[in-house]
Amino acid sequence: MPPYVYAVSNFWKDRLADGPRPAELPSLNHLLGNLSLPFDLKRTQAQAAALAGRIRGDGRHVLLIPGLMASERRMGWLRDILTAGGYQAHDWGMGRNMGPRPDSLEQIDRRVDAIRKETGAPVTLVGWSLGGLYAREYAKFATEKVGGVVTMGTPFSGDPRANHAWRLYQLVSGFPVDRPPFPCTREDKPPVPTVALWSRRDGVILPECARGRAGERDAAIEVDCTHMGFAASPEGILAVARALETTRG
Repeated sequence: MPPYVYAVSNFWKDRLADGPRPAELPSLNHLLGNLSLPFDLKRTQAQAAALAGRIRGDGRHVLLIPGLMASERRMGWLRDILTAGGYQAHDWGMGRNMGPRPDSLEQIDRRVDAIRKETGAPVTLVGWSLGGLYAREYAKFATEKVGGVVTMGTPFSGDPRANHAWRLYQLVSGFPVDRPPFPCTREDKPPVPTVALWSRRDGVILPECARGRAGERDAAIEVDCTHMGFAASPEGILAVARALETTRG
């Protein structure tokens, strides 16, 4: 058999790998609710100045980590409003998030070091969906550099397949959803203040998995938004600001 057959077979092996069916998934009605994203963006655009006026930032540096297949642009309104509200919000500088790589934590570490050159102070990490998993694991990897972690609709608890995104994750990243390419203890709380934002209307991630259990995070805040709305809707952005106040030292 030609060698390229094995190469093609191995390429698709983990991407198409299945797994045990989750006991529960988010409802299809809530999943379809994510189609409201354009309306969320328009509301945020119209209310941007008012939203910034409701935020009492303390000048902290905040690193924003996008979700699966999202880029810095997707986090733009959140970044700009947090900055206008008194924080120093930064993009993660790695382009579109195409899933974890063996050196993902090292790349985040280089970005954090670049941000810390100005003051040497710890950086607070805000991660949306998959980006929140990066944030939690990086906070375990380089605890002394992290001031806190805020996750938005991040499936850090329970069944890693209790969502509508895990097959896409495997297809894009090439890694099984329960075997990421770097050490990952999803349910272990990072040794820094950790706040989980979750929504009953998420639609992509099962709410229980994003809320977590006692001991897996310090606080959980319910947000009235869709999964796509965490970084785009007025409700999601104000919830991030509230969570940042919770992690304030």
